[in-house]
Amino acid sequence: MTNQTPEQKARDEIDKMLVAAGWVVQSKNKVNLAAGKGVAVREYQTDVGPADYVLFADGKPAGIIEAKREEEGERLTTHEDQASWYAQATLKYNLNKEPLPFVYESTGVLTRFTDYRDPKPRSRPVFHFHKPETLAEWRGQTETLREKLQNMPALDEQGLRPAQIRAIRNLETSFKDNRPKALIQMATGAGKTFTACTFVYRLLKHANAKRILFLVDTRNLGEQAEQEFLKYQPADDNRKFTELYNVQRLNSGYIASDSQVCISTIQRLYAILKGEDLDEAAELENPNESAWQWQKKAPIPVAFAPRYPVEQFDVIIIDECHRSIYNLWKQVLEYFDAFLVGLTATPDKRTFGFFNENVVSEYTYEESVIDGVNVPYDVFTIETEITRAGAKIKAKEYVDKREKLSRKKRWEQLDEDVEYTAGQLDREVVNPSQIRHIIRAYKEALPTIFPDRFDEKGEFEVPKTLVFAKTDSHADDIIQIIREEFAEGNDFCKKITYKADEDPKSVLTRFRNSWAPRIAVTVDMIATGTDVKPLEVLLFMRDVKSSNYFEQMKGRGTRTLNFDDLKKVTRTARHTKTHFVIVDAVGAVKSKKTDSRPLERKPAVPLKDLLGAVAMGVQDEDLFTSLANRLIRLSRQLTEDEKARFENLSGGKTINQAAGDLLSVYNPDTIEKVQLTIAQEKPGFPPDEIQQALEKELDTLRRRAASVFTGEMNEYIENVRKFHEQIIDTINLDTLRKAEWDSYSTEKARQVVQDFSAYIKAHKDEIIALSIFYDQPYRRRELTFAMIKEVLEILKREKPLLAPHYVWNAYAQLEEVRGNSPRSELAALVSLIRRVSGIDSQLTPYNHIVDKNFKDWIFKKHGGAGQKFSEEQMEWLRMLKDHVAASFHVTVNDLDYTPFDALGGRGRMWQLFGDRAGDLLDELNEALAA
Repeated sequence: MTNQTPEQKARDEIDKMLVAAGWVVQSKNKVNLAAGKGVAVREYQTDVGPADYVLFADGKPAGIIEAKREEEGERLTTHEDQASWYAQATLKYNLNKEPLPFVYESTGVLTRFTDYRDPKPRSRPVFHFHKPETLAEWRGQTETLREKLQNMPALDEQGLRPAQIRAIRNLETSFKDNRPKALIQMATGAGKTFTACTFVYRLLKHANAKRILFLVDTRNLGEQAEQEFLKYQPADDNRKFTELYNVQRLNSGYIASDSQVCISTIQRLYAILKGEDLDEAAELENPNESAWQWQKKAPIPVAFAPRYPVEQFDVIIIDECHRSIYNLWKQVLEYFDAFLVGLTATPDKRTFGFFNENVVSEYTYEESVIDGVNVPYDVFTIETEITRAGAKIKAKEYVDKREKLSRKKRWEQLDEDVEYTAGQLDREVVNPSQIRHIIRAYKEALPTIFPDRFDEKGEFEVPKTLVFAKTDSHADDIIQIIREEFAEGNDFCKKITYKADEDPKSVLTRFRNSWAPRIAVTVDMIATGTDVKPLEVLLFMRDVKSSNYFEQMKGRGTRTLNFDDLKKVTRTARHTKTHFVIVDAVGAVKSKKTDSRPLERKPAVPLKDLLGAVAMGVQDEDLFTSLANRLIRLSRQLTEDEKARFENLSGGKTINQAAGDLLSVYNPDTIEKVQLTIAQEKPGFPPDEIQQALEKELDTLRRRAASVFTGEMNEYIENVRKFHEQIIDTINLDTLRKAEWDSYSTEKARQVVQDFSAYIKAHKDEIIALSIFYDQPYRRRELTFAMIKEVLEILKREKPLLAPHYVWNAYAQLEEVRGNSPRSELAALVSLIRRVSGIDSQLTPYNHIVDKNFKDWIFKKHGGAGQKFSEEQMEWLRMLKDHVAASFHVTVNDLDYTPFDALGGRGRMWQLFGDRAGDLLDELNEALAA
């Protein structure tokens, strides 16, 4: 309708929104409340004047809409009193005995909603009107969700760490205060998903939340979250979470009506709301926000989807939210009328801003290490000459050139010198010697890094190692050289990437739970968000410029693991996982990092990002034109075989035809032609309807042009457009410059030793065992297992970072240590206390000290003219010595247990040694502890 006032235009838009949400819109003179589940009556009379809209659900009045022109959007909150006034009024025919609870203010573009049944009712922006079924259901409830959130029962702290308890309590306080967004910042490995499972359970059970969405950005993370919910068991129920509530991981557009927890990638949810199918390849990698930053125009907005009302979810949990809250993806989050809870280990300024600076939990990696929740790391540096400076291949040299995709080689003589930098390694030039020197240096350094990993045959067991490679091609080169240098077979080292030949999930499961593979090489797939607890080494053979991404990569090694579970996959492990080691072969630890990408970028967009934007349904003239121009340039570089492969993947289109289609759909001639066709088909139709038909037809043409760019096609273009060939430099042989503990690790080791020494000295007067070591050497024979255990328990409780085995490793970096760290934490602790207190000048395993003292004692006994011990007596004395080495003290009562009882116990001891047996025990306790 032409010549409408702004108010009339707003009401037309509101009418459309109501119809889309399932309401029947009627005028006050033609009311039929039986026309549908929900009826919206315009200009319905009240005792204070006509209300713009009165909403009837199941024939009963439920709410009010106060309509305002679009220009009033910025002042919409000032009209809340007016809307409330109508809601409290008496409707004509006295239909309402109480005020109507559901109140909207809307311009047809912006809409705000208040539920006046809530405690301290507060309006909030909503993307769209709620469905009539929802208002009918809400009206029948005795308490609203926000009211129930006021009365959450006390948290059962069983099985939760302090940081998790703090996060859940603060989050529930945030819910109680009706804060729409909350951010949980918790270090990688500190149990974010377990925390989420706990508060999701409480929301479902105690607040009667209808449905909760757990949002991830890769399929791998979605599967991992699903496993967490499957194994989660509440503290107050013997049943598993999934026996109480239905968990659905979305693989299509279907959301089950009886699912209480939905797990989805944000890519899939975006496609669902757009009414589009999603190529599964789009869920494999996290959708880096850079793909959308280049655009001058905003992405095509998400429209209301009647199948997925805005009230579909009560709470949305956004995992790895530092990646998933911007631009294109932000629309998905703002679509639903839900509380938003972000989970991340590495927030940046934008993350804090998006969540309104409502940080309910701040738990850093450093704090988690101090608390013993995560393990610390050391840095071992490997540097080669070519890694540092590159190299030069002189003209006339014969080199291999290798095709990147097929890896087919050919022999060629260089016409001119080729000089390459470190940054070109493994992209344009591959130097096998450089890779080999890094791997060889790593192998040779392993006994230094993990000196206690030799088995009974003297063979070294490689700790579980994750190698970060630059590309899939680089990963293949690394794998081949690792297998050669370690003299191992295929199972020893595997690739875990999205493009691996083997099922990456299967390989990942074996890497996590089985002995083999010992080494995995990845590019991006398990660089973030994936748990592999037995990992003890991260080998960086690629640099990273983003500080957030680097922290996420480091997080792969931070997980704690108890001794029994570590030993299942690493047989020579002697104790629980105390730390992990970053082996830095490219200077990744010290390279300059940025906090995050800037919010605005120059339009020099990587081809990968253009392809990703088109695949996700973004329609923009600049985007289509940019991609078309790149394809036209690329077509000049492709071989005939490569062009044929493109045509095969596209379903018959050549690369130039695909580029032409992208250009055509924004060509003014094409648009004019479509306009003429529609005008001929719809003569006399209103301009608005013709415009809608035009937009629909152009949308169809653009979708058709973009349909070529599937995950498989995009992967092919991304690979084939790179340097077709790599030079294989076998002429320049690399040399190792250094392979050593980084100064960071050395300083950290020194600090750990100082902290341990200071702690022991500070408590030497409070703890009996420590006072004996320091001030009462004559009482060392009185030290018992229980005394040492008390010291260990206090140490673990107050200073978990000073775990005995970790302190031992710190000493090993700073000074020569006699022997490997003992298996027993208690034995290691005794050795460390002896070193700190000055009893031993060099750190020595306690069993070695006991062995030496025993030999000295026997030598004294046998050196005089007195009686020598018989062979059976010596056997008993050796057993007593072994008992002291393990338990620090032996008593008569110990003789009633293993191993003594099998040989006759205390009775046999007295038979062998007579009346001097008791004195002999005292003498041994004193001599062996000296």
